[in-house]
Amino acid sequence: MSKKVIVISASLRKNSNSQALARAFAEGAKEAGHEVEQLSLRDKTINFCQGCFACQKTMECVIKDDANEITAKIGQADVVVLATPVYYYSMCGQLKTLLDRANPLFPSDYRFREVYLLATAAEEEEAAVAGTRVGVQGWVDCFPKAELKETLFCGGVTEVGDIAGNVALEQARQAGRNI
Repeated sequence: MSKKVIVISASLRKNSNSQALARAFAEGAKEAGHEVEQLSLRDKTINFCQGCFACQKTMECVIKDDANEITAKIGQADVVVLATPVYYYSMCGQLKTLLDRANPLFPSDYRFREVYLLATAAEEEEAAVAGTRVGVQGWVDCFPKAELKETLFCGGVTEVGDIAGNVALEQARQAGRNI
């Protein structure tokens, strides 16, 4: 059965390593016959949540920027894929801000059931992604019908293109095929 998949690349760096992982996952999902939309936060305006909770009544944020459209797409997807570079042992600020702004989904009849985390870091140790995984798991835990299905981590990549030829790209492609 074909699923609707949204792949969000949070890195602001053009042709980033985490974006390469996102692209590989998307390619695998397309190969498996799924409907895939790839989205980059690089050119998006996403302001910080104001904590007013108006969205809990209106199911729409009072801040008018790109987060509203992205949040709607997340809510309409069966599978959400979040790709981020790891900064200071956590997800990048752009992704955290987007997840905060996705608060209108909480009272909604959101569609997603599966969330995947794709992360890259300069640090090679698996522990480098632990804080990112905890942060994304905390967001997923707020949506009882969803689960964090898998975390793919590629460490030891710093400069643009460092990920080329890395086994993590094939792992991401295979994860996309397997959804």
